[in-house]
Amino acid sequence: MNRGRMVAGAMLAAFGLGACAASPNFTPPARPVQTGYTQNPVVPPAAGAGATRQRFRVGAPVAAQWWRQFRSPQLDATVDLALADSPTLQQARATLAEARQYVLAARGALYPQVDLGAAASRGRDNAIGGARTSNLYSVGASVAHGVDVFGGSRRLVEQRGALVDVQRAQLDAARLTLAGNVVSQAIAMAASREQSVAAEAVLDADRRGVELVELSVRAGIGAPADLASARSQLAGDEALLPPLRQQRVLAADALAMLVGRSAGTWQPPPFDFTTLVLPADLPVVVPSALVRARPDIRAAEAQLHAASAAVGIATADLYPQISISASWSRQSATAGALFDGTGGLWTLGANLGAPLFHGGTLMAQRRAAVAAFRAEFAVYRQTVLTAFNQVADVLQALDHDAELVAAQRRALDAAGASLRLAQDGYAGGAGSYLQVLAAQRIYHEARLGYARATAQRYLDTAQWYVAMGGDHMP
Repeated sequence: MNRGRMVAGAMLAAFGLGACAASPNFTPPARPVQTGYTQNPVVPPAAGAGATRQRFRVGAPVAAQWWRQFRSPQLDATVDLALADSPTLQQARATLAEARQYVLAARGALYPQVDLGAAASRGRDNAIGGARTSNLYSVGASVAHGVDVFGGSRRLVEQRGALVDVQRAQLDAARLTLAGNVVSQAIAMAASREQSVAAEAVLDADRRGVELVELSVRAGIGAPADLASARSQLAGDEALLPPLRQQRVLAADALAMLVGRSAGTWQPPPFDFTTLVLPADLPVVVPSALVRARPDIRAAEAQLHAASAAVGIATADLYPQISISASWSRQSATAGALFDGTGGLWTLGANLGAPLFHGGTLMAQRRAAVAAFRAEFAVYRQTVLTAFNQVADVLQALDHDAELVAAQRRALDAAGASLRLAQDGYAGGAGSYLQVLAAQRIYHEARLGYARATAQRYLDTAQWYVAMGGDHMP
């Protein structure tokens, strides 16, 4: 009886100490105090006649399914298909499910472990009076529980939970990156189509120019050098189309891969700028909120949390480990007598194990865990800096894009005016048709430059939504 009371007292004391933790709880890094991403506020200028003027809305939430701001049903359907059937997302979801199961496995250590056992054996011994063969049957249950006095098991559960947060944030990052890539490739297809149309117009002007020079040379009023120059111009401009066609093919193949299809079995919609609307109002997530909105920052914070829990695990290993156990069993020479009320055995005990000398291993492991935590904190800081600078880069890029589109618009308008003058002069007999063709070529080159500037503005707008963390707003 006294021995039983001692065991019970040890168990109660152990459970009472279980509330003690060997290391402090994790505290998330403080949110940044800065209020902007650049030293001076950025206000994109007007992008010229007919172009959308974009405005930044500070504090506005990022729209759910932000890609729908481009007002393209074809784009919406393509992004939805990618999110539903992308192998990359399937892998990320499976990895998240795996991490969640590891949490459940670690949590099981906080509860008693109950096992049932049964055995049967047959043996022969050479006892006095002759050899004897006998059977032995046993059945019983055992209960064991490691008392988490210094929080090692709880820190392990905490660490596994933080790793779940890492995988969840990485899944969000994969979704964001996937949607951003689909939008970017769709814009690339639209850009190559628009630039191809302009390049074809340049080539048409070149061909007509060559034909006119050939006629003038045959008539004896043109110089062979002029013909060589016209043909050289045509040959040089013919190099414009193959890269644009290849760009369109690569974008289409990339889209097929992003939606989980083969390029030989799936073709994307014919994206162009007539079916894509440039978003005018752009949400700006303030820096203090961006650290919760960006999945890469949340993943870095969760990784820091896991490293903090690892310090707690290594710290708990420096302290004594306490466990309690109990068992009950019955043994009998016959199977039928196992449950007749006799032959019962039971045990109840508590174990204490304390590290005394491990050659410095345990302390070294704790110091390594502390160093790993410091390294993860540096990674977190670097991730935040990278994210803020990325936002600043895209913010200024949108400003410069508007300036470039406005400049290209002015160049296009000037080229158009020059072309009209040349056409009017030719109609009135004051100019040659070669002058008209030259003006047409300049006009189409300006059109090509305007298409490139417009495409870059669309691409940077898509990157803006990605930089803002997409539609995940905790």
